[in-house]
Amino acid sequence: MGGKNKQRTKGNVRPSSSGKAAELLAKDKGTVPGFVGFGATQNELAYVPAIQGLEEVDSLVDADFRMVLRKMSKRDATTKLKALQEFATMCKEKDAESVKGVLPYWSRIYCKISFDHDRRVREAIQQAFESLIRQVKRNLAPYLKSIMGHWLIAQCDTYGPAASAAKMAFQVAFPPNKQSEAVAFCKEEITTILEDNIMKETPETLSDPQYVPEEEREGKYLRVVTSSFLAMKKLLDLLPENERMVLKDRLIKVLSQSKFWKYCKHKNPQIRSAFFELIIAFCQHLPELMKSEAANVCPAVLLSIDDMDPVVCPSVWAAALYMLSCIEDCWAHVNANKGVLPKLWIVLKDGGQGLASVIYPSLLPFFSKLPEEIIAPKMEFFTIFFSTCAKGLLSERALMSCSESSAIVAAIMECLRFTLHQNLGMNEDQQKLQEMLINNQLLPLVHSALKNPKLQNSTFSHLADTLLSWERRADNLEIKECADAYRRLLPYFWDGLSQLCISQVESAEVDKNLLEGVSSLLVLLKNPERAQKTIVKKKGKIRFFDEEGTINVDRNNGNHLAELTFDAKKMPKSENLGDISRCAQHSNPARTVPLENLVCQLAKLCIARIKKHSEIYLAFLATLVSSFPSRNLFTVLQEGDNEGNAEIFLEENNEVETMASNPAVQFLNQKLLTWMKEDKADFSCLIDMLYSILHCCQNNEKMIILNHISQMEQGWLILFYVIQKACVDPIKYVAISDWLKGDVLGEKLVVLADELCTMAMTTGSLPRKHDSNNWMLLGFALSKHTNNEFMIAEMYIERIIDRLHRALSKDLSEDLTKTGVMEPSLSFICDLASNFFCSIKGCLQMSSAEDLLFAIFQLCAQSQEKTHLSDTALDKLKNAWLLGLTSLINQQEGHLRKYGFFHSSATWLKNQVQTSALDVKSLQVLLSCVHTLLEKLLEGTRPQSLSHLKVLVQCMTPDNSEWENLRQKLTLQWLSKVLLKEQISLNRDVVSTGSNIYSPDKIPNHLCATTLLCHVLLQIQEANISFEQKEIHPVTSISQIAAEMFYALQWCEEMKDFCPTISIYHELLLHFDIIQQLKKACSATWEILFSRSLEKGLLWALTTSEYIAETKLDSSYNLKQLYGTVERFFPLTEASLHTIQNIIPSLLQEDKDLLLFQCIAKLSTSEGSEITSIDGGFGSLAVINSYLKEGVIEDGHVLHDQLFLDTLNIIMGWRNHEEEIFLFDSTLKNPQPHLLGINVEILRFLRLLIKYLPTLLTNEQWDFIMCSIMMWLEAFSNTASFDSKALMLHFVCQCCGMLSDLSYMFQTLTPEMSKTLPTNLQNEWNNFFVEGVYSQLLPLFLKIAAEYKGIILRPTSVHLLTALGEASALIPLKQLMNHNLPAKFVAGQKSNLSDKLQSAMNTLAPLLLSRVRPVQITAYHMLYKLMPELPAFDNEHLKSDDDNGNDEEHGLSPPAALMSVISAQEKVLENMFSNIPVGEYTDIEPLSEAYYCILGYLLGWKLLLIFFKASPSELRAIYAPYLRDSKCLHKLLQHLFRLMPENPTLPGQCTDSASKGQRTLFTEKRTIFLQEIKALHTEIPRLACVVYYSVLEDLPATVRLWWNNQDKRVSSTVDKYTSKYVSNILSSQEIAAVQTSTQIFKSMVVKARPVAREVLAIYSVDDIFIELVIQLPTNYPLGSITVESGKRVGVAVQQWRNWMLQLNTFLNLQNGSIMEGLALWKTNVDKRFEGIEECMICFSVIHGSNYSLPRKACRTCKKKFHSACLYRWFTSSNKSTCPLCRETFF
Repeated sequence: MGGKNKQRTKGNVRPSSSGKAAELLAKDKGTVPGFVGFGATQNELAYVPAIQGLEEVDSLVDADFRMVLRKMSKRDATTKLKALQEFATMCKEKDAESVKGVLPYWSRIYCKISFDHDRRVREAIQQAFESLIRQVKRNLAPYLKSIMGHWLIAQCDTYGPAASAAKMAFQVAFPPNKQSEAVAFCKEEITTILEDNIMKETPETLSDPQYVPEEEREGKYLRVVTSSFLAMKKLLDLLPENERMVLKDRLIKVLSQSKFWKYCKHKNPQIRSAFFELIIAFCQHLPELMKSEAANVCPAVLLSIDDMDPVVCPSVWAAALYMLSCIEDCWAHVNANKGVLPKLWIVLKDGGQGLASVIYPSLLPFFSKLPEEIIAPKMEFFTIFFSTCAKGLLSERALMSCSESSAIVAAIMECLRFTLHQNLGMNEDQQKLQEMLINNQLLPLVHSALKNPKLQNSTFSHLADTLLSWERRADNLEIKECADAYRRLLPYFWDGLSQLCISQVESAEVDKNLLEGVSSLLVLLKNPERAQKTIVKKKGKIRFFDEEGTINVDRNNGNHLAELTFDAKKMPKSENLGDISRCAQHSNPARTVPLENLVCQLAKLCIARIKKHSEIYLAFLATLVSSFPSRNLFTVLQEGDNEGNAEIFLEENNEVETMASNPAVQFLNQKLLTWMKEDKADFSCLIDMLYSILHCCQNNEKMIILNHISQMEQGWLILFYVIQKACVDPIKYVAISDWLKGDVLGEKLVVLADELCTMAMTTGSLPRKHDSNNWMLLGFALSKHTNNEFMIAEMYIERIIDRLHRALSKDLSEDLTKTGVMEPSLSFICDLASNFFCSIKGCLQMSSAEDLLFAIFQLCAQSQEKTHLSDTALDKLKNAWLLGLTSLINQQEGHLRKYGFFHSSATWLKNQVQTSALDVKSLQVLLSCVHTLLEKLLEGTRPQSLSHLKVLVQCMTPDNSEWENLRQKLTLQWLSKVLLKEQISLNRDVVSTGSNIYSPDKIPNHLCATTLLCHVLLQIQEANISFEQKEIHPVTSISQIAAEMFYALQWCEEMKDFCPTISIYHELLLHFDIIQQLKKACSATWEILFSRSLEKGLLWALTTSEYIAETKLDSSYNLKQLYGTVERFFPLTEASLHTIQNIIPSLLQEDKDLLLFQCIAKLSTSEGSEITSIDGGFGSLAVINSYLKEGVIEDGHVLHDQLFLDTLNIIMGWRNHEEEIFLFDSTLKNPQPHLLGINVEILRFLRLLIKYLPTLLTNEQWDFIMCSIMMWLEAFSNTASFDSKALMLHFVCQCCGMLSDLSYMFQTLTPEMSKTLPTNLQNEWNNFFVEGVYSQLLPLFLKIAAEYKGIILRPTSVHLLTALGEASALIPLKQLMNHNLPAKFVAGQKSNLSDKLQSAMNTLAPLLLSRVRPVQITAYHMLYKLMPELPAFDNEHLKSDDDNGNDEEHGLSPPAALMSVISAQEKVLENMFSNIPVGEYTDIEPLSEAYYCILGYLLGWKLLLIFFKASPSELRAIYAPYLRDSKCLHKLLQHLFRLMPENPTLPGQCTDSASKGQRTLFTEKRTIFLQEIKALHTEIPRLACVVYYSVLEDLPATVRLWWNNQDKRVSSTVDKYTSKYVSNILSSQEIAAVQTSTQIFKSMVVKARPVAREVLAIYSVDDIFIELVIQLPTNYPLGSITVESGKRVGVAVQQWRNWMLQLNTFLNLQNGSIMEGLALWKTNVDKRFEGIEECMICFSVIHGSNYSLPRKACRTCKKKFHSACLYRWFTSSNKSTCPLCRETFF
């Protein structure tokens, strides 16, 4: 009786008793038992074989299948679902034999699960069954009878997917021709199951009440019964006739039970529907059975026709119709008048209650089966029937649905026609019935439709169809009696309809809808054949049309004239005039005569009532006239009117008298023209009447009428509507085609075009409605029509186009500011052009059309800032241009007009790029249009494309003189920059570097021209079109254009620092990768570049150098081929010198040596003026410097080192013989350029010697170098400034560079290297030269930095400051502290520093606020050297305070000069970041105003942290409260989390924080250099990370306090970021500091555990032993350091707790390292053991902040306290008593 979860005893292998019994049973009987469920027979197998007693049985079921089958037996739906899915998969994967083993157990599983409550399970079982069938196939046959019943029920499952899956499985198992046989084979078993389900089963028998809820039981029962009814129907459908007879007896037994017939009233609609479906099957397949059960089936069906459930209703009515056909005496079993008809009237009166589309189509067959005795008396019966139907039609639900009302109307009309046809006799009753049906039913139905527009379509269509049917029967002479009856009925109907229509039109309550309904009815009755087409609902279709010769562009996007372009093939058929001829051919007098009479009567009524109700009656009259145009109608309309007006009209036009007799013309003059003048109604209606009048006139009469109308006051409006209707209706177009081609209309349209264009340029207001119509009228004229012809004469088309062209090209181009004003009219012009260009093939052969296209192109190719166009207008212009361009290319056929579009466009483009001032955006717009132009030209493989392109490129390409002129326009500002960068050498003055030489927002014409031409060439190259000749221009080659492009790119490279626009342009070209593309396209470019470099030098030399550097890896490259021998460079000229300087890195070594030898030889022989000439000493020394700059090393030595030393001796010889060339004694106010040039080269040479050959220099040579630099420094120290010329700036920069080289060499001199230098050289430098150098250099730097007044500095000025800053930053600390700068103090500034240090701080610290980066960085480097020296002064002051007994807790400010800088920048940053939340990264643009502010702020904090780190712990404890209380650290941390990048990982690193060796901005320690131009974009984020790391390292406790006080969002952001990127580094550093610490403690041992991030401290004195474990948190230092107790011997518990608390305080509340905290704690414990009592306030011997001992004693209790603790006690408690004894403290 153990629990089911009880663990079996180990070793117990005995099975349970039930398992043992089963095994014994198997042995006894020799069979394998199965688990037999309730109701199962003994020979049925269980779900799963319970045991495997025998081996042969074990092999029947695969182990995997056994497991899945057991899962299927679970109650859980999810388990069963997964098991079934797994079973289906296994059936596909396992072999057939394994699957066959499942079959014995499948039938029972299937039968149970197919009835499962979960529909997903039912669907899955069918899908699994299908997979099983596909494997076992015929092997399913033995088990078919046990499955088939449930299988058939499953195919009728109420859940569609489950039923579909069962049907699919059935189709897989049996082909269509075998399905009936399979069902017949199992018919008995199927019938048994179905009978049981229908007659015996209950919710309790189908489901176990103990486990299944009542709701599920009920649902399963209803589903099973429904499916069983449907399955029985399916069984009858599938069984052959003979097999059905076999089941007849069993079915009779079912039908004889009263329970079966009660299902017709079951509460569940699905069961009722299935029941009636089964009745239908019985009527179809076993009608005899139904006849025998007529007494039951007839009431069950007929008394249920009022069942309005949407599920049941279709089945009920279908069953009723089948039953009426099957059982002839069905009405004998029900009372029709009491039981059936009242229910039917209720249903019809309610309009079918939303089921009219189901019920009403069955009415006609239903009534056709009604016997005479039921419908007698007929008059009463049909009156009731049609009246109830009419009420149902007017019900709210029927009127809301078109399908419902259409079904009711169709049923009424069908029944009415049927009733009339059945009662065509001549007796009195039949005639009364006929009159009743027409007068009381048909005409009221028409009346209702007239009042309700929703009923008109269906009612009128069926009425027209009925009328057509009557007419055909009336003409059918084969059945004379029937024909006579219909001939009698038709006039009767027309009389009634005429009276109805006239009464409605005469009614006082007439409205627009009613009149429209009457007109629709009459139009439809005119042509009843059309009514038959309207009854059938057509399916909508979507078709795309792409006209030949046009591009696939959305032409109708915002196009006012989108409807103008049409195709005759797609035009709608005329609805009125076009039908007249067809109606005349097929007209029936029985219809046409009364219809025309009715129309005439109605028209006459309208004429009489137009004055009172003008609009609605005039519109009604227009419909009548346009639909029924005839002279008779116009005659009726003219009755009683004066005819004089027509004669006057004709006399004016000298026309024949016959025209005056035309009633249509009379109506035009007397009525229509008057209405047009009075603006009586919508012109559209009047124009329809006009076309009807024209229909009744001859061609000459039409011309006269239209010409007269065009001269009226409303002539333009009338013409607009006339032509508009002609455009959409081919019949109307043919009617006026001759007039359209005439001169009168053409001239008027030309005048109209001129007026519109003139008005657009003068007024510029928004077009009025009639102006819009006039523009559209021009659009009609310019659009194509039939036969690819224009609507008007071609000569007028060309004149209109020419006027539009003048509006765009002349009127608009004179003043582009008018563009925005005339934009509405411009939009119309674009629409006209678009429609014109794509209208007729060959339209662009007109010269004016090409001119218009060119004018549009000009507007598209200019920027919107210049044209003032909106985006919408520009889009329309581009659309029109693309359409025109495509049409032009398709129509040119290889022939270009000399001054046509392409020639004019190319000439205009050339002028634009050579003469106009374009900015970047304007150039981009221009290039975009040119790209599109070429793209269209290059489309396809037309042979004429090559010639077109040649003409286009030739017209755009400048000649040599034009190229030279474009190059001369380029400013030479760049020259000073490349001179300072030592890329070239000059001994002449450079042009002024003033900022006003070049326009900052425009691109030079040379750049525009080269960009345009290269863009064209590259696009042609991409299209794989190669020119046979290299020359595309008589003079200029492709390679020359490429060379000009490289020249322009190099100019941009050198100028981008001067002008932001050039920088943007340069980046744009680099983005397009234009360099690589040009190199591939033009291989001969390098030859041209080299020849121009030798000829002109300067920028060409730089361009050649850059090009060679880019193509050096190319195998075809050989520079030697260009120059042959080095003799080509001699004699040296400025151009050849620049070429050598730039290509020397690429020369062969032997050629380099030859150059060196020749230049040294020339240098040695130069004397006098030759020394400063290019072909003498200056040029030779420049070449030598270029050679030495390469630093050619061989075996650790510089090649030809002795030659360089000889060169130095030559220069030293100049000092003795040519001293005037050195600028030693000059003031350098107006130095000669050639002297500056030679001195610059000497300085460059000396710097290179110091760099590469310092150990080879003799003592005399060193003396010459150092004395020279001293004298040069004295020479320029008083004259150097921002305004100095380029050569002077170059000289100053070289001097500063040489000072930097010397200072750096001596400061980084190693002992090994010092041995190789002359003796006492370093001492001479440090003791003599340093003082002299920096006493002049530092004031010079400060003077130059002070010259900056906030203006934008030129690159040359920045270069000067950088050179001065690099030299000044290397000043030794001694010289900096003993400077000779003027004293500078600030009033009220508290400081403990010496006067010199305070002056230095006050002088240098404000430079951090400079807006020049070199000044900021230089000041930082100098202050960096001072920071570690400053804390000593505060420390001395602190000791003096302690000696005086002043040890109250107070905060001490760090250096005031530095704090003032930080506080000043804090305010700026607060305003800058006011709207940016903490944690959101802000990208700072380099060298912007914000950049300089943030850089100075971060540099100031970095210096402050260096100062803090250099301070002793006592001072740090005083500085930290000041930083905390002033909130400057709080603001810093918030700003840092706006400046640090979200992911500080360096590029190319894994972003996973846990990855080993990850390099981030926190792990990289970088020195801040002055020349970090390429890394400026990362400088602020990098510096922010450095500062944050230093803050966490030096102020951990203060940061921790700040973090704990932040809100949740900020705290979480800081925690995640710090833990991910910083904590691991800091923790490792802290642990490593403990490991590598050399500090030795007496009585204490400290050990580190890096893996566990722990520090172990063991303190032992005598018998006392203490072990402490310090654990660093994962988010160190934000989280608190935990201190855990290890072993403890000889210490009281209370004392131990105090010491633990003290260590926690020292580690978490002090801004120090772990070692410092342990040292402080040890000192505190040692003092305790020495006998010094603890302060009774803080319970510590040593104070936690100022590290003082308890000194203030109470006179009463004699206890001592810290002064700081007492001060806090007194201020917080507001008392002056002792904390311990509460006595007054003295």
